[in-house]
Amino acid sequence: MKVAKLYSFTDIRIEEAPVPTIGPHEALIRTRACGICSGDVMPWYIEKKAPLVIGHEPAGDVFAVGSAVRGFAPGDRVFVHHHAPCTVCRCCQRGDHVQCETWRSSKIIPGGIAEYVLIPEVNLRHDTLKLPDSVSYDDGCLVEPAACVVKSLNRSGIRKGDTVLILGLGVMGQMHALLAREFGAGCIIGVDMVDYRLLKAIEFGVDAVINMLEVDLNKRISELTGGRMADIVIVGPNSVEVMLQGIDFVAAGGTVVLFTPAKPGELITIDPNKLYFRDISIVTSYSCGPEDTRNALALIQKGVISAEKLVTHRFSIEQTAEAFQMVARAGDSLKSLIAFP
Repeated sequence: MKVAKLYSFTDIRIEEAPVPTIGPHEALIRTRACGICSGDVMPWYIEKKAPLVIGHEPAGDVFAVGSAVRGFAPGDRVFVHHHAPCTVCRCCQRGDHVQCETWRSSKIIPGGIAEYVLIPEVNLRHDTLKLPDSVSYDDGCLVEPAACVVKSLNRSGIRKGDTVLILGLGVMGQMHALLAREFGAGCIIGVDMVDYRLLKAIEFGVDAVINMLEVDLNKRISELTGGRMADIVIVGPNSVEVMLQGIDFVAAGGTVVLFTPAKPGELITIDPNKLYFRDISIVTSYSCGPEDTRNALALIQKGVISAEKLVTHRFSIEQTAEAFQMVARAGDSLKSLIAFP
């Protein structure tokens, strides 16, 4: 079978690999599509794992199941999460699945951009979902990223009528905009420097957008919020500078969500009283768990999130390197997929 293997960010090769052999509690899927994650185009983040078969947002058909598998059969259309928790440890009992040792060590084999993918027992049991007939394979690739946004908004503590400011309107920012309204946001403001993305956000119902290259951001956000600033600030870019801006733009009593890790070596220095006397909360939101993926799938089935809205480019497996470079350029595109015949 063909796989896309990354040796460095500028060295992605299409190679032949054996089709994985499944055990009695495992399944094999034939991949139909796999999304490219915005996190995978951060060279410092992905290259530390190299060499690896890239991609972790697959959707496809169950091709074969082990003798002990129940609940799945060949032909089932599925989404597969690349991590799955044990569900019984202290972290899982607290709902903090991403800190579960099983979650962190679990994986799909060999990776998402492969013609066939083995689904280990823990992934199959706890975070593999059948796709409803109304949900396409391309939609299925959005389950994991949409689940990350579901978790982000839950951690933000968003309340009905809140003003939500989204810094960065790539595909994850656009998903935040689409779902923030579903979570009850009263006003949504989007910030980016790419006109294509600003226009897309307006198309998706954002109340106001700001091109950060053209105006004084602090002044404009103050104008749009009547001087109060935003109740919730979602910081998308992996930049300490933008994270500090997010803290400047949040209202008293509000929450700043750091959705993406910072670049290695970057540090934040801040006067704690700036947070304390204004009761500012700073929360992180890393990946997602089984409850998030199920909620995301329901929102996709409802049409709040869809490939029709967000998928702008499709590539063959042979074009994987080209696809990754497009996502990294962050220009006139949102979600890119690798599509399989």
